[in-house]
Amino acid sequence: MSHVQFEYTSPRLEGEVIVPGDKSISHRSIIFGSISHGITKISNFLDGEDCHRTIDAFREMGVQIEKEGSSVLVHGNGLEGLKKPAGAFDFGNSGTTTRLMLGLLSGLPFETKIFGDASLTKRPMDRVVTPLREMGAAIHGQEDGKYLPITVHGGALKGITYRLPVKSAQVKSAVLLAGLVAEGETVVQEDTETRNHTEVMLQAFGADLKQKKEGIVVTNKGKLTACDVEVPGDISSAAFFLAAGAIVPGSTVTLKNVGLNASRTGILDVVKQMGAAITVSNERTTGGEKIGDLTIKYTALKGTTVEGEVIPRLIDEIPILALLATQAEGKTVIKDAEELKVKETDRIEAVCQNLTTLGANITPTEDGMIIEGPTRLTGGTISSYMDHRIAMMGVIAALVSESPVKMDEKDSINISYPTFFDDLEAILQ
Repeated sequence: MSHVQFEYTSPRLEGEVIVPGDKSISHRSIIFGSISHGITKISNFLDGEDCHRTIDAFREMGVQIEKEGSSVLVHGNGLEGLKKPAGAFDFGNSGTTTRLMLGLLSGLPFETKIFGDASLTKRPMDRVVTPLREMGAAIHGQEDGKYLPITVHGGALKGITYRLPVKSAQVKSAVLLAGLVAEGETVVQEDTETRNHTEVMLQAFGADLKQKKEGIVVTNKGKLTACDVEVPGDISSAAFFLAAGAIVPGSTVTLKNVGLNASRTGILDVVKQMGAAITVSNERTTGGEKIGDLTIKYTALKGTTVEGEVIPRLIDEIPILALLATQAEGKTVIKDAEELKVKETDRIEAVCQNLTTLGANITPTEDGMIIEGPTRLTGGTISSYMDHRIAMMGVIAALVSESPVKMDEKDSINISYPTFFDDLEAILQ
């Protein structure tokens, strides 16, 4: 197999990066725009493969969606305007599309079939299927609906009260989407707050959704009306350049217009805990979402413990956080992160395997990893595991490796950050 080689001699990073639009918010803007009445204008939409799957799904259900670069117009005709698709949905690698659409499709008056690529087919869907069946959904699939392919026989749903057994915003969102068409009240309770983009955006579109002491309550009584959505820069994408700026000597990097929703900023809390020189400026709010500019300067870091309530707020950033920890003084312990095992790949195994190959002192645990630092990374040949976040971690690792880093592919990065290499090139001095 041919490998891609990354080699950077005495790099220093300086300049500004405008990271692509937030993946979570981009998906949701298409879904809510498609089921509301009127034209939703979306700016800074993430032009990545996963988000295209969501657009394709609604086009197949008869929604007119015009896309030009990062600007999208969605011509919504309400839930009742959605039509049965001609064929099965291919959701590719997109777990967000799959889990959220299962919630929506369960309450629509037609049958749909869903499949995905080899990676998505291994990801558990029972966490969404279980509460939807409690609401009356008829869902059939591999191993009793645990895995794709899945068939949804849409029909009448009834509201339930559901306490999330896993810390998953996708499960929460699927149940809330089903609640938009269910009879009565649907209440979602969570012990630890997960990212709240669904609740923020549904309220902006006019849904009857309230935060009450018993949980997040939604009914089918609100009429969804189109509104403009400015998608903030994705903090999960920004995290790769934040880490690079923190560990590459002499660097100063500014990331513009990054989403600072409190349910997503765990990475900022942790890097500050590690002693990073990070400042936030130009803060403002748009569509209920906080946005600002982040500036990071290289400085010595120290190890820390990452656990508990912060984990859902940085679950996607753990691969790059692990790389950061290899360059910090002392021990970093990451725990309570068993959710990493059911991402695009088992990210505990993938991170530990790759960083060990590159010369790091890292030990996997059942729910995370232990990293002893600082270590000089020596370079080597690693696998992306066809996982965009593992691949980007490998590229950033090359910036601090003594010898080149070789990787089996880089195209998976297009899933969430198509301009990643252009943006890196622009700040390399």
